[in-house]
Amino acid sequence: MKKSLKSKESDTEDIRYMKTALNLARKGRGFTSPNPMVGAVVVKDGKIVGKGYHQAAGKAHAEVNAINDAGSATENSTLYVTLEPCNHTGRTPPCTEKILEAGIKRVVIAMKDPNPDVEGGGLDYLHRHGISITAGVCETEAKRLNEAFVKYIRTKRPFVIIKCAATLDGQIATRTGDSKWVSGEDSRRCVHRLRHAADAIMVGIDTVNRDNPSLTTRLEHMKRHDPTRIILDTHLSIAEDAKVLQLDSDSDTFIFTGDSISKDKKDRIEKTGAKVMTVPVEGGLIDLNFLMDRLGALNITSLLIEGGGRVIASALRSGIVDKIIFFYAPKILGGNDGVPICTGPGAATMNRSIPVKDIKVRRLGDDVMIEGYIDVYRNH
Repeated sequence: MKKSLKSKESDTEDIRYMKTALNLARKGRGFTSPNPMVGAVVVKDGKIVGKGYHQAAGKAHAEVNAINDAGSATENSTLYVTLEPCNHTGRTPPCTEKILEAGIKRVVIAMKDPNPDVEGGGLDYLHRHGISITAGVCETEAKRLNEAFVKYIRTKRPFVIIKCAATLDGQIATRTGDSKWVSGEDSRRCVHRLRHAADAIMVGIDTVNRDNPSLTTRLEHMKRHDPTRIILDTHLSIAEDAKVLQLDSDSDTFIFTGDSISKDKKDRIEKTGAKVMTVPVEGGLIDLNFLMDRLGALNITSLLIEGGGRVIASALRSGIVDKIIFFYAPKILGGNDGVPICTGPGAATMNRSIPVKDIKVRRLGDDVMIEGYIDVYRNH
């Protein structure tokens, strides 16, 4: 059994077909949560005869779509799929049974199911029924694609990304609060793609008061997803005419507050359609670790933090952050009276700073984007 599951990363043909499946999986970005993004291809006699991907939660899985696309050509074929086929009944029947019915002789997967309750079950079932299994092809790429799902399914908490745009001297707004625009158009388009991919977006009340954002996704020429909007507002001071309360959007707006708030104000805010929820407060700030558990219970698998310096610093101090994406624009404010990326007390010594790993750097127009992972990610 172990031998049959041996990775064959050196097999260039397997890698080529798996990369096609991974590209198909990416088509589901923004629509599959709380399910993972999955792609599949059916190959016979050296040709792809069927393609499919998981389009949305509740719809057919990638394997089913690829097998249906292949039709009668599935007999004695090979199925490449980016995630271990399911062997349990959820909103859809088990994919393992569909694979057996199709007469497929070999299954190649990128990664096992990260759910510890079912990991390996689909492969074991297929192996017992005579299907050859190869696992681990493009595994690193597959895990990175579904990093939010992997964390959520193991911890029941969202995968957290901090995004910010700053000048070269580390400021996200001027002393007057002006932040439009720190970054260029290419960076802002990238941010909207991040919003599309995330289940939720979070800001503090200072950002709402200063910028009056809508916190929606604006992308041209494609179907887009608005993330659930999360606002941290300890004293429920949000203006009742704030844009975020006046949106025509299919996604929800949640305002998390302390318990010392006006019931009348709460009732008026909730009449706009927003949901006001109380959570513990520590030192005048929302308890973010408690909040992550609450968001996980709401099936929010990924969270994009776009808050100001106080929210970013609080998120980093609380240890909830998995990934950072910083956009640096070729601008210098030339003083220390603007709004820094983080506000409040930081590390006293460099050896107490927060390490960022697996760094990637790329240009977006004139801006530089730095992407990396906080060490806590490695514990998931």
